[in-house]
Amino acid sequence: MMVLAVALAAAAHQVVAAEPCAADNRTRVAANDECLVIRTYGESAERTSLIIFIHGDGSRGGSSDYMYPMAHFFGAKGVVAVGLIRPGYFDSMNNFSTGTSYRVWDNYQPDVIATVAAAVKVLKIHYKAENVVLAGHSGGSAISGVIIGKHPGLVNAAVLGACPCNVPDWRIMRKGWNDWPTSLSPHDFIGEIDKKTVVVAVTGGNDGNTEPVLAREYVASLKGKGIDATYIEVPGVGHNDIVRTSNYKTAITQLLKGRF
Repeated sequence: MMVLAVALAAAAHQVVAAEPCAADNRTRVAANDECLVIRTYGESAERTSLIIFIHGDGSRGGSSDYMYPMAHFFGAKGVVAVGLIRPGYFDSMNNFSTGTSYRVWDNYQPDVIATVAAAVKVLKIHYKAENVVLAGHSGGSAISGVIIGKHPGLVNAAVLGACPCNVPDWRIMRKGWNDWPTSLSPHDFIGEIDKKTVVVAVTGGNDGNTEPVLAREYVASLKGKGIDATYIEVPGVGHNDIVRTSNYKTAITQLLKGRF
């Protein structure tokens, strides 16, 4: 078991070599000494909303740009929509974000959270965004949930699709023990979230990966702290399909308008 753990750790810690970052804040963003790949749609206006889509873990080693079409859908005049590739991941054109992915082991470590949060801050400042929304899927939702707690006030709202909002409980459900001991978890930062933040968690009723109870209990805890939080369970929908549902898109639309 120890040998296997070491092998997995070594595979997960592959680091893309750092090069000068051609950061234009439309195709690349420099953050926390890393260079992250982004795809940007829409343009700023006198009043600008910024929405950043954050993909899941993708443990099978494929590309991670499946949230780009969502960014394309929402981009418009006054709405800058960004699909962000997490540290160490890549898109279907083999554009790599630098950094360590921890792709198959302990994915939400502090350096990953810090880098993604730094990218959000850079883009928020660059586009002078008045309203910032994070839209995650699976691991991207976990990262978003941690960011709103560790960096209160950085974003106005978050849509958490298929969220493993209590990471230790999720790993126990998946493996029988918490095999991601250094990953940060949204549920640990509930008390630090800015009370003006709005959170919508959307989970499929047939999600056998990040089971509905994880997001449902997280939202209940948020409400207990006086945070505007909503849980939506979509009947008959599984883990990967939740971001294509009208429920997920409607939540984003409402939050971009500054309400839910």
